[in-house]
Amino acid sequence: MLTGKKILLGVSGSIAAYKSAVLVRLLVKAGAEVKVVMTKSAHDFITALTLSTLSKNPVLTDFVKDESGQWNNHVQLGLWADCMVIAPASANTIAKFANGLCDNLLSAVYLSARCDVFFAPAMDLDMLQHPSTQDNISKLQSFGNHLIEPGYGELASGLTGTGRMAEPEEIIAALEKHFTAAQVLKGKTVLVTAGPTHEAIDPVRFIGNHSSGKMGFAIAEALADKGATVNLVTGPTQQHTKHPRISVNRVTSAEEMYTLCTSLFPSSDITVLSAAVADYRPAVVAPQKIKKKDEELTLTLTKTHDIAASLGKLKHNGQIIVGFALETDQEHTNALKKLESKNFDLIVLNSLNDKGAGFGHDTNKITLIDRQQRSKSFELKSKKEVASDIVNAIIEKIHV
Repeated sequence: MLTGKKILLGVSGSIAAYKSAVLVRLLVKAGAEVKVVMTKSAHDFITALTLSTLSKNPVLTDFVKDESGQWNNHVQLGLWADCMVIAPASANTIAKFANGLCDNLLSAVYLSARCDVFFAPAMDLDMLQHPSTQDNISKLQSFGNHLIEPGYGELASGLTGTGRMAEPEEIIAALEKHFTAAQVLKGKTVLVTAGPTHEAIDPVRFIGNHSSGKMGFAIAEALADKGATVNLVTGPTQQHTKHPRISVNRVTSAEEMYTLCTSLFPSSDITVLSAAVADYRPAVVAPQKIKKKDEELTLTLTKTHDIAASLGKLKHNGQIIVGFALETDQEHTNALKKLESKNFDLIVLNSLNDKGAGFGHDTNKITLIDRQQRSKSFELKSKKEVASDIVNAIIEKIHV
């Protein structure tokens, strides 16, 4: 599971730093690409030469590389990694991370990292049990960081107790378990719709809505991150993705989206309908631009295909459909009606009455409702975090 993974190893000042050499060797042997960032005090316990030789990459400590003024880009490092591991994590480094202190390259990389972060504490038993250290560890876990529990045994102080850094083999096992869980949807084919549709009035004008496609793209990436193969059908949007497991299919109208979705749906294990599809389209599309002549212009509209209802009728056992309900009034009641009428397994309720939710925002606030009418409401979050909540709910449905 570590083959091809980009692992960023942070080494802080601790006698346990000697284990970092073994950890780097095991990671490289497992097929991972490893880069090492050391604090200055870590150099007192292990040489950069050892870790750079084993990792086959330069070891970084300072923001500035040399007198030329070139710098080690902490933001780029944080974006590069699939996973960040702090081993050993000293009491001092844990305290800095927990409180947002940023006075060295390692802490700057940590604050810039978007990947999962693991930390393996290493310190004397009394330092570990001190309330301030325990509070800092709890705070890091509350941020979503993963604790690799320290072991029990003889410590450098001569005392015996808990505080030994986890063995490199234990850290490898924790990472393999993490990446295995991350592939829980491997082998699943998923259909996701995103963005608005544009219904042509003439060659210049159209009927549309304010959907940006951000939510749909975030969901597609969250599903792909879990190992799924994703067919993303998107209306006109500025959003892009380079995820290797996502095939992007761009359409313009509701009719085009309907045609493509009905062809992809039979082979889809999971379908997430997050697109804001137009309910009506002009009955006749003018072949030339309509000139401004009269005081009024009357357009006759006709219904578009109901993609959600059509797929709901085609659904067979084993398929899961997740729909969206963007409401302005009687939100819960309307969402339940849509859940039943479209044959959804799960519906994501948005209310335009919630500040920061709906179209155009980078955030969203949702309530998830299932077929048993059980609902779970979430606080306002980034759309990436919301996508993760939705995907976790889908995974729960699969494993029920």
